[in-house]
Parts: sequence; structure tokens; C-alpha cells
Amino acid sequence: MSWLARGWEVFAPDALVLRWLDSAKPAALAASRDPDARARWLRHGGTWFVGVDVLPNGPDGAVAGGCPLGGAAQQAAFAVTGPLPLHRGQVSVTWPGYPARDPDESEAAHRYRRERDAAHLDGLLPVGSGKRRFLKEMHAFILGIAVTEAEAEAAPLVVWEGSHALIRAAFAEALRGHPPEDWSDIDLTDVYQATRREVFARCPRVCLPLRPGEAVLLHRHMIHGVAPWADGARAEADGRAIVYFRPEVARPTDWLDLY
Repeated sequence: MSWLARGWEVFAPDALVLRWLDSAKPAALAASRDPDARARWLRHGGTWFVGVDVLPNGPDGAVAGGCPLGGAAQQAAFAVTGPLPLHRGQVSVTWPGYPARDPDESEAAHRYRRERDAAHLDGLLPVGSGKRRFLKEMHAFILGIAVTEAEAEAAPLVVWEGSHALIRAAFAEALRGHPPEDWSDIDLTDVYQATRREVFARCPRVCLPLRPGEAVLLHRHMIHGVAPWADGARAEADGRAIVYFRPEVARPTDWLDLY
């Protein structure tokens, strides 16, 4: 089954990704240790470094004079979307104890993170005090590359296989009839929450514990999250680190219609 049909695929390490990691890994881990970045991005009792846009890469993915990002996963994505410039990568790092509870986090939110892996749809962002959901970022795909070694139960990435098909159908119905330039202003909270409940009922939950150099490609409509760090699970001292790229589509309509 192709990644488009299933909604995800893990690609074995290949030479281009491993060459890229030669310069990207030191830069990613340095970013996760930077005091200013940690002050901004540490969450959940210091057990998760969110690290949005902290990797100092160029549009081709190259870091610190290293080689551009390449490899089978990116090639598979670009075969559908065409080449897209890469934003500065997210460096997501988790450590033992994830998810601890932040002082300002509600019990309901913390329970959802523990019991439902904080399952979410990327780009659908909470807005205002009511945290209503709006489509503020329209990604073409999600590409993750594992940076460090971690055991399978050390807060792996989790996906709900097939959820992209349910999300696409529900959001197509909600957005059709509205001009694409207005999509980011439409409150999608109710349709999102109803469809997410359907996803939990119908779609299998799959853990994807990536090894260094492995790359995961996710459909942009995939519901995904991060599992809790199991007691006794081990990883490198720097935790489980994954670099994520989510380039945006060229046109808003591509978010629904591209594939």
C-alpha cells in the first residue's frame, strides 16, 4: 500500500539523509540546548522541547554548509507536490517523564495528552481564549527525520492510519462553497472534534518509533501525536529528537485537492 493510500510511510536510512545528518544533527541538538530557545520552547515540566523553526537550514534543507536534504522520503513527497522550499525545521525533543503537567495546563488537557497522545491535525490552530480551531497553516506534507537513538516505548510518534481520508472528506464538505481566501477565517472546531472522535473509533492507532536516519512521511491530513514515555524506556542523553518539515502548499485549494 502506498503512503498516499495509508497516509504514512517510514523510509529506511539512505546515503543522502545520513550525509545531511552529519551537519544537521549537531545543529539540531545545539538548538535544543540553547538557553534562549529552551526558555521559549520547553513544555510539560521540561519533558518536551517544541523547537519550532529552530534548525538553521536553508530552503534546500542544508545546514551549516552541509549538503541539501534529499532521500527517498522527500523524493516521494516532491513526486506529488513538486519541489517546495523548506522552512526552518522544527526540532522536537522529548525526555523521560513526558508528558509532565505544566502549572497552567488543565486536568482535561493533560489527560488528553496522556491518554490520546495529544492527537491533532497540524495547521489547525487554537485561536483566542476559547481556543477555537482555524486553518492557519496549509501544509503540503509532514516529513520527519529521526536524529537520535531511542527505544520503541520512549515517546514514539503515533498516527491513526486512514484518518487522512476522514479528515479530507469532512473538511471538504465544511469548506466547499467558501472562497479559498476565506478558509483561514472559518471556525472548524466542531467539524474537527466530531471527525476526530470518528477517527478514534474507526482508525487503528500505529506507533512509529523511528531510528536515527529513518524518515517518516505523513499525509497533511493525518491525525497524529506523541505517546507518553514509558517507565524505564531509554534513549540517548539528548532524548528522542526528530526534525520535522512542513512546507506550505502553493495555493489554498491544494490543501484539499492536491492528493
